[in-house]
Formats: sequence, C-alpha cells, structure tokens
Amino acid sequence: MAYRLQVISQHLIGAGAESSCLTPQPTAAMSAAEKADDDVVICCAVRTAVTKAKKGNFRNTPAEDMLAPLFKAIVEKTKVYPALIGDTQIGNVLMPGAAALAARQGQLMGAIPYTVPLVTLNRQCSSGLQTVANVAASIKGGIIDIGIAGGVESMSMFDMMSSVDPTKLSEKIFDTQAAADCMTPMGVTSENVAEKYGISRERQDTMAAESHAKAAAAIKAGYMKDEIVPVKTTVKDKEGNETEVIADTDEGPREGTTVASLGALKAVFKKGGSTTAGNASQVSDGAALVLLARRSKAKELGLPILARMRSYAVVGVDPAVMGIGPAFAIPAALEKAGLGVGDIDIYEINEAFASQATMTVDHLKIDPAKLNPKGGAIALGHPLGCTGSRQIATLLPELKRTGKKLGVVSMCIGTGMGAAGVFESEQ
Repeated sequence: MAYRLQVISQHLIGAGAESSCLTPQPTAAMSAAEKADDDVVICCAVRTAVTKAKKGNFRNTPAEDMLAPLFKAIVEKTKVYPALIGDTQIGNVLMPGAAALAARQGQLMGAIPYTVPLVTLNRQCSSGLQTVANVAASIKGGIIDIGIAGGVESMSMFDMMSSVDPTKLSEKIFDTQAAADCMTPMGVTSENVAEKYGISRERQDTMAAESHAKAAAAIKAGYMKDEIVPVKTTVKDKEGNETEVIADTDEGPREGTTVASLGALKAVFKKGGSTTAGNASQVSDGAALVLLARRSKAKELGLPILARMRSYAVVGVDPAVMGIGPAFAIPAALEKAGLGVGDIDIYEINEAFASQATMTVDHLKIDPAKLNPKGGAIALGHPLGCTGSRQIATLLPELKRTGKKLGVVSMCIGTGMGAAGVFESEQ
C-alpha cells in the first residue's frame, strides 16, 4: 500500500506526457440560422456574485443558500408559473453526489414546488454549461417545455481534493498512460500547454493583467448589475462572531494589477515554470441559473426571450494538456451552427489558466478584442460547477449592451475535454 500511494503521489505531482488530440465528435445543432417555434430560447440568466473561497462573503454560505435566492429571482423576473417547469439540472464538482441533496433543498427553499424534478451532474469545469445543454436537449426532444439549468460551487467548504481518495484508485491505471495522465495536477497541465505551444510567461501575465483590468472596469461601470442577484448571508470571524453581509459584487478583480506586479510572483507547479497564482483562475464560491424554454411555449406564456441556443459540442483531448479543449470544442460547435470563428462577436472562454486560454486564442486566431470583455476567471474566479452558467449570465447582458448578436461560451475540462455553446442574442 505504501508503494502504491507513493506511485500515485508521483503522478499527482508529475508532468504529463506528450499530447495527441483525437478527432472531435460534435453534437447536434440546437437551431438553424432562421428562427423557428421549436428553437430553445433563454428566458432568464442570473448569478450570484463570485466571492473568494475561504476569505469572501460566501465562505460560510452553504450551496443551498446560494441557489435559493436565484430560483426566486428566476420566477420574479420572468413571472413563470413554477409548476410548469419540467425539469431542473444543477452542476457541481466537489460536493458528494454532485450536490444532489443541496441542490434539491435549494430548489425547494427557492419556492419551486416539490413536483418539479431535479438532477445534478458533474462534468467538472463544464458542469454549468452541460446542464444548459441537457435541458436544451430535453426541450428539443419534446420531453419538457421549460427547464432550469445551472451550477453551484462552494470551494470554501469543499476543496479540490474533496472527491479524490487516492487509496481507492486502481493500480491498473498506471498500465494506461492516458488514464494515469488524468491524475496530472491542473497546474502541471498548464505548464505542459505552455511548453508545448510556446506560451511565454510574459504573455500569460499580460492576459492576467488584462483580465483584471477589464473586470475592474466593468464593475466600476455597473455592467455586472443586470446579471447579479444580491444575496444576504452571514460571515463568521475567527472567534465565531457573526456579521450579516450582502454579497453583490465580484471580489476577485484587483484594479491596478500589472504585468510587472504579476511578474514578481513565483511559479507554483514546476521549478522554472510559468504558471503562477497570478495567471491562473482563482478558487471561488458562487452559483448561477438559466431558464430555458421552447420558443412556442415562451411566446404562449409571455416569457421574455433573451437569446436562443444555437449549438453545443463537447470533445475529448489528451489529459496531459487538458487545457486545449476549447480550441477543439469551439470549431465543433461553430460548425453545427453554420458559423465561422470570425462570425462571433464575444467569446467567453474560461481562463482556467492563461496558458490554455492564450493557446485557444492563438490556435483559432480569435480577435483578442472579442475575448472576455468583462474579464475572465483569472480576475472573476472559477467556482467550478457554476462557471458555465455564470458565463452565460455574463455574456447575454454584454451582447445586449453592445448591440451584438453572437456569443460563444467555452471551457477546458479536467481529464482532457473541452465544451462550447453558441448563443444568439434576441434583445
């Protein structure tokens, strides 16, 4: 047993092997170029503020207490009759059972009747987008007319190793290199991407500084207010004293962050490496929800129509360089929507690490001016199961504000995958 744990430990801290991306297998389109009654539309997308794990305003807030106000907000904003909601799907990564208990409790605490079913899922960092795709597929397939999708994560209460017990892993995983590479630490995969694709430390720090600048400017201009539902909660100090607070502002962005200040930070995952605490996503707490419906049903009920979902795709890539996932998922989703890279107005690409986000921009030749205009996960934070839905809640108001039409939400996924969704604003 001691030898086994030693080998597992070596894989958890060691660098991954050379990558080899397989041909993506995109999923079907959600809608054609022309509007139709069977389109899947988004009627509402809301989120909490994203707060710093273990330090921020949600550090003592259970997942159900983050979700409940969002369920209430969905109903208040759209006037949807809650009993008509056909299904609810919530993404979570770190809690036992993908937060099955907490999500159901949050739904019921949020005034959604017990007759509305709920399921939770874990596709790691894409969980919040996968739930949206699942609900959209159920609507498209005629299973339901209306559904709620979303995600939640408390990285304060459940850390990155909460769901991993190395003593219960099979020794046979080391007989298959790709299986062993699934255990490569995320930071090491970032170093692998930077090395393989020639992403310099300066370029990573530049993306990080720009992320903070964009996020800080968006907060100052009030651009986040339309998407954030203020949540009243309680924080405890070291002595156990409680203070009531209102969480209504993202806590991660640091105004004045520069390439020079980031350059002073040491590499975390590899001696002489380039991935630091400053050019990687922040661990965070937060939740987000999206209300979807068939267009005909939304019109019948007078629900607001903010956007429609054009397509979704998820692909597999080499686990050792898992961060490259968006570079292959985005083209697959665009192809299904009949669109090209240049057709998209805004790209919300999760900045798990600056190395992998930069690789995606380079590989697809994305105009940097279209990338994460209100900042990305380096500044805003990355509450794992929440992020995909959070990105939708961030994207749609920005498309409306700028008079743009087409947006993409995408992220890399641990163990070697990427996901992407295409959305068209109708505001």
